[in-house]
Amino acid sequence: MTSPTSPLDPGSIPPHVLRRVIETALEEDAPWGDVTSETLIPAAATATATLGAREAGVLSGGQVVVAVMHAVDPTITVSLHHADGAPFAAGDVLATVSGPARSVLRAERVALNLVQRMSGIATATARYVDAVSGTRARIVDTRKTTPGLRALERYAVRCGGGHNHRTSLSDAVLAKDNHLAVLLASGIGIGDAVRGARQRLGHTVHLEVEVDRIDQVEPVVAAGVDTIMLDNFSPADLVTGVGIVAGRALVEASGGVSLETVAAIAATGVDVISVGALTHSARALDLGLDMSVAAPSAVPAPV
Repeated sequence: MTSPTSPLDPGSIPPHVLRRVIETALEEDAPWGDVTSETLIPAAATATATLGAREAGVLSGGQVVVAVMHAVDPTITVSLHHADGAPFAAGDVLATVSGPARSVLRAERVALNLVQRMSGIATATARYVDAVSGTRARIVDTRKTTPGLRALERYAVRCGGGHNHRTSLSDAVLAKDNHLAVLLASGIGIGDAVRGARQRLGHTVHLEVEVDRIDQVEPVVAAGVDTIMLDNFSPADLVTGVGIVAGRALVEASGGVSLETVAAIAATGVDVISVGALTHSARALDLGLDMSVAAPSAVPAPV
């Protein structure tokens, strides 16, 4: 396997997570083997396949293709011609795969499903990142990910130049509207709740609170949050909210974010823009694995 140089460093996917995803996907796709290939394809046949781009985009998942192929058959060789995070044009060859034909055919769909999904997310993220270029705003994802695929999808966001929000409910305190509704019903004010949480939390735990009204901003910030999320604020109200915060916390904008609105949101001076659409609405990119198969050499008949 060869690996080209990446234009950025998106980090990596934890190996144990990737292994679990691939094992589950392969078991789902061929629980008792690939009946078609095992019936029709000679055991000695070999194949060379090219991963080709049928549209332009940003690659994510090259190493995943390698891992899928090797999980099926360690003798398969994969050459990556583009790095994760690299843009490509329609018609580009992204990788070349060679090995036993039955093995390549068995791995094909799982490898394609993952790399198409991940590259679609990376491509969508890159468009948002480009749209806010020149501002202070950082594009981040959300927990609106495909169950079981969060690590892969968040890696894809990084490949597109975006950043990750908290990975799970275990990583940080983020009080959202439903949390605040329970507190209100319990007779607990938002400021008191935040101050109490700050006293109980360790000094390394990040504390964020979502608000949906301007009058909530000052009590939340004064209580000592690290980040305040302004949810579904208009651009004018975002400007007002940023002014009230006045640098005392990071300001995150959320809700109603699209490619059409993100530039105006970034121009308000917010620090972070969270975009659920990066993962929950990204279209799988059109990539294909085009294969040529070599039949086994004929065995000379005995004289």
